[in-house]
Amino acid sequence: MKSMTRRNFLTVAGALAGTATLAGCGGQTAEQTDQAADDATDDTAADDSADGDLGLVTEGSLTFAVSPDYPPFENLVDGEYVGLDMDLGRAVAEQLGLECVYTNIDFDGIVPAIVAGGQADAGLSGISITPDREDEVNFTTPYYIDNQAVAVLSSNTDVTEENAAEVLNTAEMTIAVQSGSTGADFAAENFPNAEQLAFPQFTDAFAAVSAGQANAVCGNLAVVEQMLAGAYTDQHVVLTSATGEEYAICVNKDNQALLDAINDALATLQEDGTIDELIAANMG
Repeated sequence: MKSMTRRNFLTVAGALAGTATLAGCGGQTAEQTDQAADDATDDTAADDSADGDLGLVTEGSLTFAVSPDYPPFENLVDGEYVGLDMDLGRAVAEQLGLECVYTNIDFDGIVPAIVAGGQADAGLSGISITPDREDEVNFTTPYYIDNQAVAVLSSNTDVTEENAAEVLNTAEMTIAVQSGSTGADFAAENFPNAEQLAFPQFTDAFAAVSAGQANAVCGNLAVVEQMLAGAYTDQHVVLTSATGEEYAICVNKDNQALLDAINDALATLQEDGTIDELIAANMG
């Protein structure tokens, strides 16, 4: 089986069509930090700044491209950015002595945006390391490893842990996924005979199962578990697969200095226990 990724990416032209929204990584809300977007310049480097020539989009700030629709990694709650990735971004920026800023980009557009430059310095949004992506961007050391899972309604006695692999791969099954996601790839590869129902937001895929539009939902295990523990307690996991996806921060291939700096920050945060604390706080 090929290496699974959380999500695949679209072409640069399609990905950059959406509007990006900048937001500070601290306690500020998205609305409070709209001014940051207005004040951002088109400069792609801060050559003479005190940032150590990290080639930052905005001098003094580390701007992360994120897609805050994937709890417990990234989410918007009452206008504030929460989740493991959001906390990690703040910690990395603090280590580098920089202001942390988030800019919202549809997930499929994050890697192309980093390749193109000018919108963000790095991508931080549960992005899995894959050979295809490594052709486009550089990745830091991983900070989290995840797997795949499939959930169905708890009242669905037709699909069980014992027969899920076989029953899900039939023409009678409809599997809800997030478009361009790992779940979509996993379902297509492992359940090719089933119909796939794709949604732009992962929460919509769970809602489709609850509403009877789909028989199952497929996606990353940590996110599936988070959803089932929250709004979708009417569903349960019937299948898991140890795909071992490594999440990392992506950086433009031409910016080795920033890659090294972020790796140094991650090493410090790993050594002092911060990353483990953030994982425990967000994944509990």
